[in-house]
Amino acid sequence: MKIAFYGSSLLSSYWNGAATYYRGVLRSLAAHGHAICFYEPDAFDRQQHRDIDPPDWAKVVVYPATADGLASVLDGMGDADVVVKASGVGIFDRELTEALVDLPRSNALRIFWDVDAAATLDEMAQDPDHPVRQALPALDMVLTYGGGPPVVDAYRALGAARCEPVYNALDPDTHHPVPPDERFRADLAFLGNRLPDREARVEEFFLKPAALLPERRFLIGGNGWSDRALPGNVRTLGHVYTAEHNAFNATPRAVLNIARDSMARVGFSPATRVFEAAGAAACLITDAWEGIEMFLEPGSEVLVARDGQDVADLLAGLTAERAAEIGAAARQRILSHHVYEQRGAQVDALLRAPIRRAFAA
Repeated sequence: MKIAFYGSSLLSSYWNGAATYYRGVLRSLAAHGHAICFYEPDAFDRQQHRDIDPPDWAKVVVYPATADGLASVLDGMGDADVVVKASGVGIFDRELTEALVDLPRSNALRIFWDVDAAATLDEMAQDPDHPVRQALPALDMVLTYGGGPPVVDAYRALGAARCEPVYNALDPDTHHPVPPDERFRADLAFLGNRLPDREARVEEFFLKPAALLPERRFLIGGNGWSDRALPGNVRTLGHVYTAEHNAFNATPRAVLNIARDSMARVGFSPATRVFEAAGAAACLITDAWEGIEMFLEPGSEVLVARDGQDVADLLAGLTAERAAEIGAAARQRILSHHVYEQRGAQVDALLRAPIRRAFAA
């Protein structure tokens, strides 16, 4: 099938945490024989911070972040068998959602792919005129980055014909164990941009343990942290490019996952970083959220903290040997059950199901 995908960016992870998710799923879809064209705006300095060159498994069209630029790529919707509009493009989201309803062929599949479902659902609950809410009756399917049964039920209640979670996963060719890198030496490291709906949780789960353990070394990567007051034992890195993620995860004693507020509240929403860390055989400490055991077993494959004191206690008692055991077990679990090859097969089956039903009729 010809797939036209309108998203934030495939080429850059700069202020764009969904990049590695898009790459993993779409690369796997291409292996199933689909021809993919990814449309991304030249916005937010992402093109100046590319992580990858245009891949051979997808055509990438970068369009100017202007009304004329948008108009220049909408014809792609009328020429595709499957049209996908992802959430969080960051510019022209309303116009792209409305076009998703109006421009594809009558027999094309129309899909909204929500990479921040909890936040989108909150917005729709407060705004009956939200463009996604208005579009739902015309869409064939909603796919989500995560969220589990609560998100599926909420989307169906708002009128979605079908909602399927397509969880994050591991691309073992991209994320894997590497030798330690002294730049990333620390007792605990966290990677995530500074965002309003995450900052309070970063204060609790990362900065509080740093204050409780002044003799330990803490490392924080991501945009926005350099101008914030931090404990003296916390070092900032700024943006960490995808090519450096393996070393960032493999070098510290442990790495920390902190969910954003909405994802922690809904649960069943493991971040990309969870799978990247496990792929590098890192010892992962995560804040507690419902559904973690679907992906990693608490205590043996991941350490789970209810608050900052828990993080400090876990870190204080964590030996290098136990950290290595947890990281190895996590990698084995993820390789067995949560790789992008499996996610691509899932989406391929979802795309082909309507065709099978049509022939059966």
